[in-house]
Amino acid sequence: MTHRSFAYESGGLPTNERLEFLGDSVLGLIITRELYTKFPGLDESRLSPLRSGVVNTKALAMIARQLSLGDYVRIGKGEESSGGRDKNSILADSLEALVGAIYLEHGLHLATSKVLEWFGPLIESANAQGAGIDGKTALQELAAARGVNAPEYEIEEFGPDHDKSFLALVVIGGERFAQGGGKSKREAEQVAAKLALEVLNARTT
Repeated sequence: MTHRSFAYESGGLPTNERLEFLGDSVLGLIITRELYTKFPGLDESRLSPLRSGVVNTKALAMIARQLSLGDYVRIGKGEESSGGRDKNSILADSLEALVGAIYLEHGLHLATSKVLEWFGPLIESANAQGAGIDGKTALQELAAARGVNAPEYEIEEFGPDHDKSFLALVVIGGERFAQGGGKSKREAEQVAAKLALEVLNARTT
C-alpha cells in the first residue's frame, strides 16, 4: 500500500501501481461477469453504463473508506499534509491494489468473493435506481413491472421566450409525485422521474 509520493521521498521504493494495474482488470472482470449473470435481460447498451455506475473512482473510494484503507496507505509528507489519506483518487487506487494483491495471493475465487461482498449492495442500489438508463425509461419500466399505468407528465412553463424554465410533475396511477425543474421540458421530466423513482424504490426497502 505504497503511494508514489512515499516512494519518491524514500529513495525510489516500489509502489503499488503495478498492483493497481492488475487489480483494475480483475475488478472489471468480476463486476462485468456478475452483471452479465445477474441481469440476463439487459443488453450491452444497458450493462456498460451500469458497470460504469458501479466501478468508478467515487464508488471505489467509498468502499475504501468503509474498509479504512486510508489508515494503511504509506504516503509522502506533502500528501499527508494535504489530506491525501482521504483523497478519492488515492483511496480508489489503493482498493484496486488490494484487489490485485488478493488475486495474486489467493486466486480469482477468493478475489471474486471479496469483491462481491464489497460491491454487492452497490450493484443492487445502482440497478434499483435505474443506473445505466435515463430516469424516464427507468420509471416507465418500474411502473410496468408493478402493473400500473405508464407515467404521465404535467408541464408548466415560466419566464420569457429567451429564458424559459419548466416544471414537470409526474403522475402514476393517479398519484402525483414531486416536481422537477429544468431549462427544457426533457430536463424537467428527467428530474421529476428520478425523484419519483426514489420515492417508489424507498417504499420497497
